[in-house]
Amino acid sequence: MNDKDYLKLAVEQAKKSVEEGGFPAGAIIVKDGKIIAEGISLGRKLNDPTEHAETSAIRKACKSISSYLDGATLYGSLECCNMCFSVANWSGITRVVYACKKTPEMVTKFYYEGSTDNKTLNESNNKKIEIVFIPDFEQEMLELVRKWEEQNL
Repeated sequence: MNDKDYLKLAVEQAKKSVEEGGFPAGAIIVKDGKIIAEGISLGRKLNDPTEHAETSAIRKACKSISSYLDGATLYGSLECCNMCFSVANWSGITRVVYACKKTPEMVTKFYYEGSTDNKTLNESNNKKIEIVFIPDFEQEMLELVRKWEEQNL
């Protein structure tokens, strides 16, 4: 499998998140060519502000391998928020690949806490994460977010 294949699985997780009453975000963690965790975004449903798709997947992945995630890749349906990006950094993830950039509209609607860019955050971190945007599924994700909004706002 390649980056696009894994990213497609993250998008499928975003759809699953919506089906389960969550926000349209999904994540996959891959280490040594193997999927070790998946995550969906059920924060509001569980009353847990840290239960984003990425942090959920990171927690599961660390438990799955009883270790931090040095050398792993996080695939996200949406660009990580700053919290999730920081958790990825602390967990040892070395690559973050995502399908849909955050938009000013998403920031205005409080889907992200502000417009601080992960690249800017990454530049000031001691350990750098490779950040990769692959736009192949961006329109699909923007449409999923719009459909979610119609049902939930």
